[in-house]
Amino acid sequence: MVKHLTQHGNSAALVIDKAILELLHITMTTPLELATDGKNLVVSPIRDMKRASRFQAALEVVNRRHGKTLNALAK
Repeated sequence: MVKHLTQHGNSAALVIDKAILELLHITMTTPLELATDGKNLVVSPIRDMKRASRFQAALEVVNRRHGKTLNALAK
């Protein structure tokens, strides 16, 4: 299946077909993890809520430390 990114504000969005979401039991509230090996993007549902909360805590630390820089880069 070939997909193309779509414009979503200043970001890019990837539309995932409903059949794939149902197959993977992903809903609009399922947290997703994005990973890369430098060549490929891997999107995985997070089933371990402890892991999701640790990820959220780490994200908050990064935003607190580097939020201004990330916002400047986004512009």
